[in-house]
This record gives sequence, C-alpha cells and structure tokens, in this order.
Amino acid sequence: MNAFVTRCHWYVKLVRLDKPIGIVLLLWPTLVAIWLASAGDPNWNLVAIFTLGTVLMRSAGCAINDYADRDFDKHVERTAERPLTSGKISGKEALAIAGVLALISFCLILPFNLLTKELSVIAVLVAGSYPYFKRFFAIPQAYLGIAFGFGIPMAYAAIQNSVPMVAWILLIANIFWAIAYDTEYAMVDRDDDLKIGIKTSAITFGRYDVFAIMLCYAISFALISFVALQYGLGLWFFTGMAIAIACAIYHYTLIRNRERMRCFAAFRHNNWLGAAIFAGVVLDYALK
Repeated sequence: MNAFVTRCHWYVKLVRLDKPIGIVLLLWPTLVAIWLASAGDPNWNLVAIFTLGTVLMRSAGCAINDYADRDFDKHVERTAERPLTSGKISGKEALAIAGVLALISFCLILPFNLLTKELSVIAVLVAGSYPYFKRFFAIPQAYLGIAFGFGIPMAYAAIQNSVPMVAWILLIANIFWAIAYDTEYAMVDRDDDLKIGIKTSAITFGRYDVFAIMLCYAISFALISFVALQYGLGLWFFTGMAIAIACAIYHYTLIRNRERMRCFAAFRHNNWLGAAIFAGVVLDYALK
C-alpha cells in the first residue's frame, strides 16, 4: 500500500497537479471564449467538460514535456529533482500516463460536433510537439501560446460549429500573453538554459527582455479589447481590463531588475491577470 501511495505521489508531481498555475493559465482564455461564444449564457455541462479537459491536457502536456526534456532537466537547478529526471518513474510510464490522459480528454468531447473533434487532434499534436521546439525555435513561447490557447477555437467550434475571425484574434492575443508570462518564467532559468543550449525568448530578447514582455502584454490587451468591443462589452469588461493592466504594471516592478525569484513571482501572478479579464467578461454579461 505504501508503495502504491508513493507511486501516486510521483505521478501527481509528474503531471504537476501540485502546481496548478499551468491549469489556470490555460483555463482563463478558454472560459473567456466560452462566455463570448455563448453570449454570456454557457451550457454548464460544456463548461465542466472543457474545464476537466483543460486539466487533463495540461497534465498530459507536462508528462510529455518531462519526457522530452529528461536529459536537459538534470542540468537545471529547478528541475533536477523532477520524477522522471531523478529516476523515480520511467520514460515509458510518463508516455503511458500522457497517452491515457489524452485519450480520456478526447472521450470527453465525443458528444460534440466533428469540427471540435478535428481541432482536438490538432491541439494534441501541438501540445505534444511543443517541447521539441525549444531545440531550434528562437521563441518557443509563441508555440506554447498556441498550445495553451487552442481551447479558444475549440470552444467556438463546440458552441457555434464554426470558428469565426474573433476566435483567431483571441488565440493571437493568447500567444502574446503566453510570450509575456513564459518569458518571465524563462528568465528564472536563463543561465542554465544558456549552458545546455535550450532556446527561450528570455535568451532571444536578451537585454530587451523586459521591454518585450511589456510590449506583449500591451498587444494582448489591445487584441482582447478589440474583440470585446465587437461583442458590445462595456464598463465591467474594461474594469476587469484595467485590473489586468495594473497586474502587468506590477509585474514590471518585479522583473525590471531580473531577479530570479521575483521573475518567478511575476509569472505566477498572471493567474490574477487572467482572472480579472474573465471576471470582467462574466460581469459585463451578467449585469447588462
């Protein structure tokens, strides 16, 4: 029994259920898309399915990421003791877990239309290939933004059986947001990444990293606001956006000196930035 509990403990750590920040960074944009696509009146079964699917796919993505990075993570201080890197579980176990989670996630959307299922296949391919983009792509955070934001077109497909232009604009906004927060994350590991040859936006942007982060926040906010205006959202949405902007300014105060733990704190604080935007959308529809 103790061996089983210990195994489960390492599986939880592999899929990062003990670190839910990644889940909410995927979830907020997906929920925003659900509210917009349903004009503020979503089907709660659909909300539950997409929420659970987000948890499962983020967990599967973590397992794939650790499998792909198992030979790199041992050289990075923050990741050296991850379950796969430290030998607590095997590579085959990690792949099996990722496969099972992805399969369960796909089963969740079986009641939905064909377009949603087709997009889910693309989502799995993007999520599975992301870890390998760090080998050659100068700004892999942009690709991460696609992986983290693919719930947006899927939500529109499930609700409207189509993916309008506003959904793709929201996805582009999510790409810029992901570049911003994941560059903050990458600033923590920059020295280690330089040693082992991993490419990140923090390395690519160099001394312009802080400027690039703030610019990406600004572009993301502008695109989301543009979409909100197309839907006729007003005071409550822009109140939420004002709070999100305040969060971004706070992040600047944390990252401007490039101190590792303050950069990590800025990354984690993006939960509140995403929550503020989502709350603004919900309240705007609810209080009309």
